[in-house]
Amino acid sequence: MILGITGGTGCGKTTLLTCIAEQGGLILDCDAIYHELLDTDKNLLDAIEARFPGTVENGTLQRKKLGALVFSDSGALLDLNRITHGAVKREVLRRLETQPKLAAIDAIALFEGALAELCDVTVAVTAPEEVRVKRLMARDGISEAYARSRIAAQHSEEWFRQRCGFTLENSGTEKQFHDKCLAFLRQLSIIES
Repeated sequence: MILGITGGTGCGKTTLLTCIAEQGGLILDCDAIYHELLDTDKNLLDAIEARFPGTVENGTLQRKKLGALVFSDSGALLDLNRITHGAVKREVLRRLETQPKLAAIDAIALFEGALAELCDVTVAVTAPEEVRVKRLMARDGISEAYARSRIAAQHSEEWFRQRCGFTLENSGTEKQFHDKCLAFLRQLSIIES
């Protein structure tokens, strides 16, 4: 079974992923895969450099330069996403060639990156905005204003809910949400009752 897990930053996707990993599941963190590819996939860097000249120097992506270009131009951001989503999906498919019994694809762009079509089940992990703000401030050591701006830049909770087959609301303690995740995995028959 392949689960697609998505939701905004600070919602608690990591807790669900930990529960899946504890059951022997293969975890495919698309953000981590993207960063690995920036170090290992020359074709990805070449494609970025071809579309955004001057953003790759000596084989290294200049993130600030690229960010300055794409975050002020929605068309440029779409182009970057087309390049990166394709590379990440190819790597996810390569890793799934082992045909694991259980895998989880963790992707903020699960639908935009055409990864949801690989999944048997899609899950939105959600949490109240105030809870997310506090988590981001504590986890990333950032200001409240910056935490709110990061949340505002992402899709709404409703956007994720509408697209996913299941929603797990994370509004309690970490232990409570861990228990909720285990119950959800039992519901899917991933964990025996």
